[in-house]
Amino acid sequence: MSRRIMSLVLALLLCCLAVPAMAADADVVVIGAGGAGLSAALEAAAQGAEHVIVLEMTGKTGGSLNFTSGSMSAANTIIQQEDGIEDTVESYIADILKTGSDFGGKPSVELVTEFCNEDTEVFNWLYENGLKDCKFSTDAQGRRAVFAPEHALYSIPRTYKCLAQDPATYKSAAHEVLDTLLKADERITVVYNTKATELQANDKGQVLTVVAEGPDGEVTYTAEKGVIVCTGGYSANGKLMAKYVENGEYYLAGGPASADGNGLLLMQKVGAALNEEAMSAIPTFPMGLVSRDNPKTGSIASTYTWKTGGIVVNQNGERFCNETESNPSVREVALEEQPGAVQYDIFTDKILEDLRAANGAYFYDAYFADETMRGAHVKSEASSLEELAEKIGVPAENLVATVEAYNAAVEAGGTDEFGRLYDGTTNAYNLAVNKIEGEKFYAIRLHALCVMTLGGITANADMQVLDEAGNAIPGLYAAGEVVGGIWGKFVSGGTGVMGPIVFGKIAARNVMNGELAEGYEVKPASNLLDESLFAKETSGETLFDMSRALTDGEYTATVDGQEGPMTVKTTIEGGKIAAVEVVENAETQAIAGGALEAVPQQIVSANSVDVDGVTGATLTSGRIKKAVAQCLEEAAK
Repeated sequence: MSRRIMSLVLALLLCCLAVPAMAADADVVVIGAGGAGLSAALEAAAQGAEHVIVLEMTGKTGGSLNFTSGSMSAANTIIQQEDGIEDTVESYIADILKTGSDFGGKPSVELVTEFCNEDTEVFNWLYENGLKDCKFSTDAQGRRAVFAPEHALYSIPRTYKCLAQDPATYKSAAHEVLDTLLKADERITVVYNTKATELQANDKGQVLTVVAEGPDGEVTYTAEKGVIVCTGGYSANGKLMAKYVENGEYYLAGGPASADGNGLLLMQKVGAALNEEAMSAIPTFPMGLVSRDNPKTGSIASTYTWKTGGIVVNQNGERFCNETESNPSVREVALEEQPGAVQYDIFTDKILEDLRAANGAYFYDAYFADETMRGAHVKSEASSLEELAEKIGVPAENLVATVEAYNAAVEAGGTDEFGRLYDGTTNAYNLAVNKIEGEKFYAIRLHALCVMTLGGITANADMQVLDEAGNAIPGLYAAGEVVGGIWGKFVSGGTGVMGPIVFGKIAARNVMNGELAEGYEVKPASNLLDESLFAKETSGETLFDMSRALTDGEYTATVDGQEGPMTVKTTIEGGKIAAVEVVENAETQAIAGGALEAVPQQIVSANSVDVDGVTGATLTSGRIKKAVAQCLEEAAK
């Protein structure tokens, strides 16, 4: 071999060694595999991308779609045409802007218009790719385009509620369609359990590199055309919410634990402007059922007993709103302002009897009817108001006075100080009039529940991330909850699902067809969020001291689970944990699947229950660890 050839070979080897061993290249890198991320990846491939990499910090796709059945909305759709409903995009835009403007909200006319103009085509695309085979909820006329009373009503029925065909895997039909399409596209690679930790710009000022932390350590991913950040909101970050709203730290998180807001800081560090005004737009539901095993998380579960005469009081034992108000935003804001963002639904047997007679007790009978149900831990029963007040921890004199004043208002008829009507007129929010009286009194504790946030970074109609001067940062795009200031103070029904999907498509289309600017100076934003807002709180407690001697054998323990008991078997061999098996569980598989498989393996590998668990399935992870700890206690006796 000549000296020249040897020099070339050596140079080639040195070049190979200079490239990070675990670097990965793609046309587009997407951060987050929720609705926006899945949609962006699919659209990038449809626009000609040969390789798209999606980084997902949990063990599965879907993001917030794993926590909601996913109502969708769109105007002038295939379904409306088949149902004989006339609708217009202009009416849709007007309704969204009206709802978002409530309580001083400032929705973006430009972005709402952009969404509505694209939404019909995107919904019809989802319909043709799988939604049409799903079962839809219908109204009294059998129409699949319906009104959704959990949100402010549209002027025209344009909400679509359908069930996934594989409910064991998917909670949302939209997620099922997107995930099915993604799995069939070989151009898209999803990298799981990998969290983006840094964005980097090249010497042209283009943000095309993502540094991430995965199971095997740090990995660098470089995109040719652009990076799309789809990391979701901050509904699971009480500290960040508390920075912008008074009682934010008390809101229950009703979505994924991965909704921690880290994506905001990630983009701020390369200059993204935070929409500070929108950060306080944190809508809640006044119907949060706190989890049995985590006081910071919950799910939707109202009693609706106020529809037939029940009342709602705060921790002072006082009413604070018109419980039958048809605009849910009014009740939401009222609860957000109460101490601890907590309310108690107060009612009697007669009130419940009338609710059932009016076919309004679905939630109550599904969650609270008996002591075996999911919400039994927040239900109190007493033979007097004084006893009930003691059980729920409110001042007895206040609760008694509140009920007496309410009963007097019922007897007098007319309207009370909160605007509640007692003249016998019935509607969807007022099914019967009753006093709070009888032999049995009941209270159910509910909290303000946050499933999404509306603040975030600033983006233009092309979903390019903007800096504080309003300039687009080359190569950097965003979609979904991480973008702030789109919807105003409140979202309209179905936009929480369709918004990310639509804007994900818009972002990817512009990434693939846009030109990368050069010469931009990348620098951090001037108002970086404090790193301490994202620091995870750890108890420092050890579930079980593994220095204790363990007796070999098989041990079984049962703990409360999501929808029923979880039973775990732990095998001890040679004084160590040899096997962990989840024998029985009633977890939501779409969320818990990764934890049910991974956590037992982690415990065996570490020979300890003090493992991190699976991000996005923290409750299930905790239940498995709790059960194993109980087994170890038995083995240590």
